Amino acid sequence: MDSLDALRSVLPLTVPIPSPVNNTSLLHPKDIAREEDLLRNPGSLQAWWTAIQIAKEQAIASQKTQTLGNPLLGPLANPQRGLWKAYLSMRTYYVLGKATKQKRSGARKKYATMQEMIEEDEFDAESWEGGLNGVVGWEEWKALVGVYERALMWLPTMPRLWLNYLTIFNHPCLPPGFSKTHVRRTYDRALRTLPPSLHNRIWPRYLIWAERTGGPTTVAVFRRYIAVDPSMTEHYTKLLIEMKRPLEAAKLLLGLARKAARGEYESPEGKSPYQLLGEWLDVVEAWAEDVGLDPDEIKPAEEPSKKEEEKVEPVSSTGTLIRLAGPMVPADGSGKPAETRPYDPDEDPTNTQKLDIEKIIHKDGLEMYKDQAGRLWTGLATYWIKRGEFDRASLPTPFVLTIRDFTQIFDAYAEFCETLISALMDELASPEDDEDTAETEAELDTRMRAFEKLMDRRPFLVNDVLLRRNPNDIQEWEKRVALWGADDEKVAETYTIALKTINPKKTTANAHQLYNPKDLESARRVLEKATKVEFKHVDELAEVWIEWSDMEIRNENFDEAIRVMQRATAIPKNVKINYHDQSLPVKHAFSNRSSLVITFFSAVLTGLLLTELQFQGLRTRSRAIHLPIAFELWNIYLAKFIKRYGGSKLERARDLFEQALEKCPEKHCKPLFLMYAQLEEEYGLAKRAMDIYDRATRVVLDQDKFDMFTIYIAKASSLYGLPATRPIYERALQVLPNKQTAELCLRFAQLERKLGEIDRARAIYAHASQFCDPRTSTEFWKAWNTFEIETGSEDTFREMLRIKRSVQAQYNTEVSFLAAQAQGAKKAALEKELATAKTDAMAQVEAKTAPSFVAGKKDVPANGQENGEGNADEIQIDDEEF
Repeated sequence: MDSLDALRSVLPLTVPIPSPVNNTSLLHPKDIAREEDLLRNPGSLQAWWTAIQIAKEQAIASQKTQTLGNPLLGPLANPQRGLWKAYLSMRTYYVLGKATKQKRSGARKKYATMQEMIEEDEFDAESWEGGLNGVVGWEEWKALVGVYERALMWLPTMPRLWLNYLTIFNHPCLPPGFSKTHVRRTYDRALRTLPPSLHNRIWPRYLIWAERTGGPTTVAVFRRYIAVDPSMTEHYTKLLIEMKRPLEAAKLLLGLARKAARGEYESPEGKSPYQLLGEWLDVVEAWAEDVGLDPDEIKPAEEPSKKEEEKVEPVSSTGTLIRLAGPMVPADGSGKPAETRPYDPDEDPTNTQKLDIEKIIHKDGLEMYKDQAGRLWTGLATYWIKRGEFDRASLPTPFVLTIRDFTQIFDAYAEFCETLISALMDELASPEDDEDTAETEAELDTRMRAFEKLMDRRPFLVNDVLLRRNPNDIQEWEKRVALWGADDEKVAETYTIALKTINPKKTTANAHQLYNPKDLESARRVLEKATKVEFKHVDELAEVWIEWSDMEIRNENFDEAIRVMQRATAIPKNVKINYHDQSLPVKHAFSNRSSLVITFFSAVLTGLLLTELQFQGLRTRSRAIHLPIAFELWNIYLAKFIKRYGGSKLERARDLFEQALEKCPEKHCKPLFLMYAQLEEEYGLAKRAMDIYDRATRVVLDQDKFDMFTIYIAKASSLYGLPATRPIYERALQVLPNKQTAELCLRFAQLERKLGEIDRARAIYAHASQFCDPRTSTEFWKAWNTFEIETGSEDTFREMLRIKRSVQAQYNTEVSFLAAQAQGAKKAALEKELATAKTDAMAQVEAKTAPSFVAGKKDVPANGQENGEGNADEIQIDDEEF
């Protein structure tokens, strides 16, 4: 007791709180000024921080800092998180000791799974050097926990504060007074206090602590977590096996296997549904008594009654038109009601009811994984052997489909029989009772006979497996006949079963060899049946007839052999074929005329009639498309098709349009392209409509390309906006002739001006100027002039005038253009005379009496306008200045 008091005398006391009253060494004369400053300014952070740093450097740092901390955290508790952190770190250091961590080579994963976060937390776990003994320093530990509780009262939403607090409970010197219940409730309080987005920082440490604690605590904590995140279920099942709770582990694994098979669960370790079912089967084999039901408790499968089968649920109860009042139904991502599965006690880990292993293996194993029958049957047999039900561990040959599975099952069953016989022989070697010895000898004899019979049946079982896979395999049937050897009854029975089972059209080669028995009368009956079989090849039927005649010759029945050959070579009596079947309906006759020589008008009339009757009228027209006037018929046909079906048969409509455009000439394809594009706009995709317009601009005649480009640009502008029309304009300028190019350039320039691209618009004007003579294309030059006045500068206007003179000079030197210009002027004068002739008589008289004086010079203002009113903002430049 004295040593304990001596030890406590050097410890940093916290109970009672150290003060200058009970410990005079805490206050030094040099500290009076600092204490007075703190009394005058209790809310000064700088004053408190300086006092703490000075106290930490002294020998009795712990007691002094506690003396400062108690009054400090009163006025500054809520706003100053930094002071709380520093104070708690120092208090933790004095009690827990120095904490060290392993160095990490890289950063944590941003989106890690819970298993990865647990591994990272275990790697980052702190280890302490030293630490206060939990028995000796119980008061110190209790005071440290109290300080953390006080801090959390002020700062409850700080995750780092919670993590530091929870770290205390992982210390090896933790006093036993802090029970597991207190720690578990502290973790629960942290999860309730922090927002859900920060729970992933608490759960890893919670799961690590629960796993180390073991017992009911582990079960309670892991059940809570896997209800939210099932990714830790596989890890939890391993813990349950270690804790010897196999029933709960088996139910969890069975639930995971079923969810994975339905696509509702993805294993974090990349396991397939069959691998999860295999792990469940391993648990069943290892803990047969604890997991499976007793044989007496297994209920036979109940077949559904006829009333339940005939019961039809009304559509209105599950349809979308009506919903009766009831509880809320959860919905999936698409807004439809989520599928709710009925409660299954086999998947509920909290239910103590055991499993029906044989039913589960049949339902979830053999029905789904038919290629893994070997592993599943051996697992089921092992389960029954562990339960001592040797009769149930029989050879399941009717369910095996592959030689691999059969070999695996047969070898396991043979090994089991050998083990059982060896055990019985060992029991006979050391008998205890005469009555038991007699029973053992009888059982041993029975087992020996069964084992020998099993070995003798092996070739037949293998043949059964092969015939089960392909019952039309002739070679396997022949092998089965050979296995029976001299047993004529079994051979005849095998041939009978083979003839009833085999489908001649699906057999392998040499099917005629089955019809070769040795009994003459029976052979004739069998061969008579064989001649009526529809063989796959005629040669096989001929082989049967030849074999029949050879059999008669071998038995010296020559007349019978000749009769058989006469039957085989006889010509059928009714060889006339009637192509005019009067039983065919009128519709069929009209339909067949498309394959014969028919007229166009008959096909059209038939189509109109059937269209009025709403019966395959469109199909009738489609068969007459190949006639010479296909274009007009395509227009009618496609219009009728779209009017009738709309977008319900979009793929069929697309095929028809592609078929129509495949051989359509260039001069006729424009309406079809427009109709095709309109169909895509109304019922299909806008991108496909744009592709169709693009195809049209490449296929139609040159005289129609300008109109197609105009439509194409308008549609693209309305669907994708103005910037999307630039590539269309650029390609149109490369394809269209010069006159249409100039008109399109004006529109292109206006588009660029709307988009704010002034330089691009000016470049387009410059490009189009080479196609526009200033004397004939006045509209173009007037538009360019207006553009430069509104958006250009003096330099750009000079450049426009220079280009205008150069273009005019270029056209003046071309003789052909001058001739065309003269002809155009002559035509314009003629049109003017004709217009004058249409005026009234008085106007003609006045025109004749008008003075014939012609002015020698007409003054034109410098701005180019005849009237005296000009544009004040227009730049005044003469041509001579250039």
